[in-house]
Amino acid sequence: MKQLLLYPLCLGVASFGYTNTSDTTDQVHALADSTAISDTIAISVVEAIVVDTSITIDSITGDTIAQIPMRLSEEDYQIVAERLGIEVAVIKAVVEVEAGHAHCGFGEENRPIINFDVKIFKRFASRNGIDLSSYRKTHAVVFSKPDIRKYGSKQAAQWARFNAACEIDSITAIEGTFWGMFQIGGFNWKKCGASSISEFYKAMCESEHAQLEAFANFLVSCNMVEALKKKNWNQFAYRYNGPKYKSRGYHTKLARAYKKHSKF
Repeated sequence: MKQLLLYPLCLGVASFGYTNTSDTTDQVHALADSTAISDTIAISVVEAIVVDTSITIDSITGDTIAQIPMRLSEEDYQIVAERLGIEVAVIKAVVEVEAGHAHCGFGEENRPIINFDVKIFKRFASRNGIDLSSYRKTHAVVFSKPDIRKYGSKQAAQWARFNAACEIDSITAIEGTFWGMFQIGGFNWKKCGASSISEFYKAMCESEHAQLEAFANFLVSCNMVEALKKKNWNQFAYRYNGPKYKSRGYHTKLARAYKKHSKF
């Protein structure tokens, strides 16, 4: 088996207290794009270094802290909003629902906030031809709920699961994880404008601006811009959060967040 060698971008032990407001397993922006499977398996060695699975993924287990990612500025929001023809308050509403009131795409140790979803990981492992049965004991953390007590925070626990999943297969681990301030499923890397899953991973680890650009590309690829232009929260919530969005109150959370940010 071969997999990506992830570069030293996401390092340290995250302690950011991220709280996800929705069940990501059901999210539409987490639904599998069948065309991405073959592209992922056939990823170019030009875009990613390919190594044997016995090699440690030092970008995740290393000791060096990555450079502090730049926060989004008002100008960043305005440029993307104008390009899409939507209000800045609309983008900020999505960020608030997905990443919380702090509007942070990264944790305190400069790693992107993530939500590792074991159901998605299992789905893509099966499609990528990976038998997980032999890893259930050796990599038990992958298949367990996030252990906040052991790791100190939900984000640290999620990164522990992601790290262990990378030891099984880093491509599938990236696909099975939701990334950054917009919590986009890794398997949607192509819809985010990335040329490879490696490029998507680097973007998520690079900056909030890169995460915003990925979100903008995703909206265009999935024809969601019009719903945000009209502030049709139900339509957008259905497309972005999934058929059960009403039970989670996703549309009403968006409406409240928009009302809050449209005052400024």
